[in-house]
Parts: sequence; structure tokens; C-alpha cells
Amino acid sequence: MQKLLQEVIVLVKETGDFIRQESQKFDSDRIEYKGLNDLVSYVDKEAENRLVKGLEELLPGSGFIAEEGTSNKRSDIYNWIIDPLDGTTNFTHGLPVFAISVALMKRNELSMGVVYEVNRDECFHAIKGNGAFLNHVPIKVSNAKSLDKALLATGFPYYNFEQMTQYLRIINDFMQNTHGLRRMGSAAVDLAYTACGRFEGFFEYNLNAWDVAAGALIVQEAGGKVMDFSGGQNFLFGREIVASNEVSSEMLSVIQKHWNK
Repeated sequence: MQKLLQEVIVLVKETGDFIRQESQKFDSDRIEYKGLNDLVSYVDKEAENRLVKGLEELLPGSGFIAEEGTSNKRSDIYNWIIDPLDGTTNFTHGLPVFAISVALMKRNELSMGVVYEVNRDECFHAIKGNGAFLNHVPIKVSNAKSLDKALLATGFPYYNFEQMTQYLRIINDFMQNTHGLRRMGSAAVDLAYTACGRFEGFFEYNLNAWDVAAGALIVQEAGGKVMDFSGGQNFLFGREIVASNEVSSEMLSVIQKHWNK
């Protein structure tokens, strides 16, 4: 698995070089819309093509859960979960916060995760049971022990606004009882930053598996906790996630006080 991880990192960084080069000459006229405010570009599609092709060669017979649908092949054992460009809206507007997210799931369990933040050349990675790393240096979640010492990250939905009233109540509560909230525009980056202690926690709803799979494993391997809004483990496909260090119980208490009411 370690050998495979190193090969995946090489592939992801090569794809990141392509994204970085395209960001310098990006043609906004080539933006497409998959739905309301749901942007996709030729860069997303080409990056995913490169990743799928390379990962197929590294692990023949594996399946894919990929954002742009380059491959819909599934395997009974190994499946890659890919977001080729997490933070597409940032990318298309020239904001330098976007990442590649690649996770490997063995049957129903995450076993490997790589998040590559392209602009800072930061590669976060983990193998289940072997710890988490940033550019091969071990990382741990923050040691802050209470919400009033925490800096949190979140994201805003770009469609499906039916639960925004409850969500804004949660945000309002956290704004008044933490060091602050940040909205980076990339769930993969939010999770990676939580894993290395830049944030104490991250929460968001209406996410897909490819947004969170790699980052969630990295947080867990960095000593953090990951769960859904009910405190359960349906964060991968349940479209809601809380990831944090020791403030997870306080975060859940705030979220559950306002959510679905």
C-alpha cells in the first residue's frame, strides 16, 4: 500500500502541474454549468481523465466514483473516489484555493487518501492505520480543547437552500462562541487544514463523497473525529459532515440544537 501511495502522489502532483499551468491562462468562456451555480470546466474534465487513466494503470480492475463521470465502472473490492478539482468556482474566478482529492475505498472502508492543494504545493496523505502526513512530515489535529479557542471552517450550498435557515442559526451560534469561521471554498482543503491543526473543526452539508473521502481519512489518521450531524458514521454518502479535534462534542451540540428544527 505504501508503494501504491507514492505512485498515486506522483500522479496527483503531475495532474496538479497541469491545473496550475491552466490557471495562468484559463479561458472563462469555456465554463459549463451542471446545474444551478454548479460549474465545471475543461480543466476539471481533463484532470479527471488523467487521474482515471493513471489510477487504472496503478490498480488494474479497480472501480471509480468520480465527480465528472469519466468512469462509472465499479469494483467489488477497490474503488477510487475522485474530485479532480475541488474548488472549481475558486479556480474559475482566480482565487488560489483549490485541490485534487483522491481516496481509495476497499469494500466499504476508506484505506487511502491524498489531498493536494495545488497553489501551495501541499500534499496531505494517509493510509489507514499509519498516521497522516503533509509533504511526508507527520501531522496531528490541533490540541485546543474548547470551542471558545477554536477556529472553524464551513461551506455554503450553491443549490438546495431549503435548510439554510437552520444552517444560518448554526453559523450565528459558532460566530459568537469561537475565534471565528472561515469559508475556503474547498471541502478537501478544509478537511486537510483540520487534520494539520490550522482549523479545529469543519462542518458542512450537501456534500458528495468525492468532496470528503480523502480528507476525512486524513483527519481520522491525524487523531481527529469525523461524523455526520447526528454523530453517526454516514458522512461519506450522507451529505453532511463534522470533522474536528477534541471540540467535536461541543460542535455537535451546537449543530444538533439548530438542525432540522
